Amino acid sequence: MSETRIRYNKDFRGREAVIKVLGVGGGGGNAVNRMVEADVRMVEFVAINTDAQDLRRSKAPNRIQIGESLTKGLGVGGDPERGRQAAMESVDVIKESVADADLLFITAGMGGGTGTGGAPVVAQVAREANPDALLIGVVTRPFSFEGKQRTDQAQAGIHELRKHLDSLLVIPNDRIRSEVDREASSQESYRLADDVLRQAIQGISDVITSAGELNVDFADVKKIMIKSGEALIGIGAASGPERHLEAAQRAIHSPMLENAVINGAKGLLVNFTSNRDIKLVEISEAMEYITKTANPEAAIKHGQVFDENMGDELKITVIATGFPAKRSELAGDLARLRNRGKRPRIDDDFPQAEETQRASAYGDNFDKPAYLRRQPGARRLK
Repeated sequence: MSETRIRYNKDFRGREAVIKVLGVGGGGGNAVNRMVEADVRMVEFVAINTDAQDLRRSKAPNRIQIGESLTKGLGVGGDPERGRQAAMESVDVIKESVADADLLFITAGMGGGTGTGGAPVVAQVAREANPDALLIGVVTRPFSFEGKQRTDQAQAGIHELRKHLDSLLVIPNDRIRSEVDREASSQESYRLADDVLRQAIQGISDVITSAGELNVDFADVKKIMIKSGEALIGIGAASGPERHLEAAQRAIHSPMLENAVINGAKGLLVNFTSNRDIKLVEISEAMEYITKTANPEAAIKHGQVFDENMGDELKITVIATGFPAKRSELAGDLARLRNRGKRPRIDDDFPQAEETQRASAYGDNFDKPAYLRRQPGARRLK
């Protein structure tokens, strides 16, 4: 008969998941600053930019200037192709920064130069350097008033970035207008956009790094988000006796979602943030409400984060994954058409987004983003 040996805590070996956030360009760098200010735990922050002045102001402990020879530290003037070239120039230092990550977030404000052109290169380098890592993109789509060129550049950058990621969350800045007081300054509005990026990333990382009664580890998150395609995020908070149901309702109908609802999600990651007084019945009823909207076969995980500063408030963050890219792109296009007062035509099979339809005229160049099509001699990362 074999003898069973009791092992004490000191005998167990392991390591924490290495989580990194790479903020690319001005928008990505601003989001990283918000996370540093919020003291997001057990996450390593890296700011990547072509603008040396912006990097000097960054609060990230790790900063990478890309394209130093190309741009002389002066930025790329909103040109995604120059942003791409700048990232290509600095592939080695980018590769070094991502080599040991288990979970890598790439965040950027799409539509400009460095983020739009550089983020896809960063993602591709990360995928090739660390094929086992979980890669998640969290980006914003520009306000419609910023113009068609910026919108088209953003769509092209999102299309290119998506190729290298396990999951991509696209947050439309236009939805922020429903969250901002009319008297708010433009600076406050843009700061809110940065903070939404922060909440999306923190909503995932906190589930892994924070101790709670309901344990969700990195493997749980990876199972739900690996190769999951499009993702949506909803955040809701409430106080009072029905706080759990009110917070759940606000989360799944969040105006920040690219789509209006999360029905059909194939994976759900739900995070409850509260003080330690949260009741099991609150978690149970909130989860029942949320899971009714998901695919019956969906993989579902929920976790807790304790924050004694919450008081009576309960915050629920829902990450829903597994949406087809075309459907998510269409949702964004429909929202923009509604904002312009036009009535969209909806086909049962979800037609391709405007940018994709327009790209078909380029024949074999269909999958190339607009800024690469304009540069037939542009180099690609090998």
